[in-house]
Amino acid sequence: MYEMKDFQKDLNAFHITLSDQQLLQFQQYYDLLAEWNSFMNLTAITDFQDVLKKHFLDSLSIGKVVKDLAVRPGKLIDIGTGAGFPGIPIKIVFPKWKVTLLDSLQKRIRFLNEVTERLSLENVELLHGRAEDYARLPQMRGQYDLCVSRAVANLSTLSEFCLPFLKQGGLFVSYKSEKASEEIHRAERAIRILGGKILAQEEFYLPDSDIFRCLIVIQKISPTPSQYPRKAGTPLKQPL
Repeated sequence: MYEMKDFQKDLNAFHITLSDQQLLQFQQYYDLLAEWNSFMNLTAITDFQDVLKKHFLDSLSIGKVVKDLAVRPGKLIDIGTGAGFPGIPIKIVFPKWKVTLLDSLQKRIRFLNEVTERLSLENVELLHGRAEDYARLPQMRGQYDLCVSRAVANLSTLSEFCLPFLKQGGLFVSYKSEKASEEIHRAERAIRILGGKILAQEEFYLPDSDIFRCLIVIQKISPTPSQYPRKAGTPLKQPL
């Protein structure tokens, strides 16, 4: 049976060691996820081992490509966060980061509000709405050091959602569950238009598993032109 001690062992591959308090927070997070999932659809993955591996561990695999999360806290935004992945696990492990969780469904925001309160997480902002709308607000556009997303969409669309939020020099990390070389190739023009540059593509299996993952790292190198993102719905229907 996969237990918290196995979760900690797997995290060693990402050079992450959890305190007893952090282990308790992950247990509380799982308990809340299971409780709320009984009356609303947050995730199809509910088994304890699968949640630890496919949600928590997967979220924290960002440590493979962003090595200095512990020493350079800043502002992070998670686009299409769903049940809080990867934003909440990152916040638990790296509590000095200021984290914004954005999702288009109000019921998920209610769940995340319960999570942040029960886990006593500070400096977490919960936003209900669409990335296309929030990215046009002066107080959010170009304000973040790191943008993450496990949302299911092509890389061109995700880049249009995410790059406008970043400061120059900031990083966008896209989590993928399949080989992404062809998708990256198709998205290169869009990323360039939006002010980004592909820095890295890391392919790996989650520790002690056959679960394949790919992390794509894009750096913001110039301001995103003012016409992007386009109006809500357009990036999904008509990727750049």
